[in-house]
Amino acid sequence: MNNLIDQRRDAILLVARVLLMVLFVVFGWSKLTGFSAAQAYMATTGAPAPSVAAAIAVMMELGVGVLLAVGFLTRPLALLLALYTLGTALIGHHFWTQTGMEQYANMVNFYKNVSIIGGLLLLAVTGPGKYSFDRR
Repeated sequence: MNNLIDQRRDAILLVARVLLMVLFVVFGWSKLTGFSAAQAYMATTGAPAPSVAAAIAVMMELGVGVLLAVGFLTRPLALLLALYTLGTALIGHHFWTQTGMEQYANMVNFYKNVSIIGGLLLLAVTGPGKYSFDRR
């Protein structure tokens, strides 16, 4: 089994990069096309300067998401997106201040972000594989 995984390493890294970025690209696009709603949401989370926060979210989620999906500047951008994801967890999913279903939903999203950070750190360590702009 390990030999098969080793033989398909680069293809698996490509699929993993794309799958890891689906969430960011979809929600980044949603924030871009519904920018006023994104600003309003940022205000409800207590994010400082909601319009700036929404713009940063679009750049990070859509812009960096697409760049990582295609494997461009993979290692530094994976680290940057990991930091962004930590920030969104702390600002947007502060379950420790909530109760009931709101607490549960935000706890799930907080730990989802923690798991994504793990994937981003693995991407930063492994690199993008040969099917990427970084390898051209």
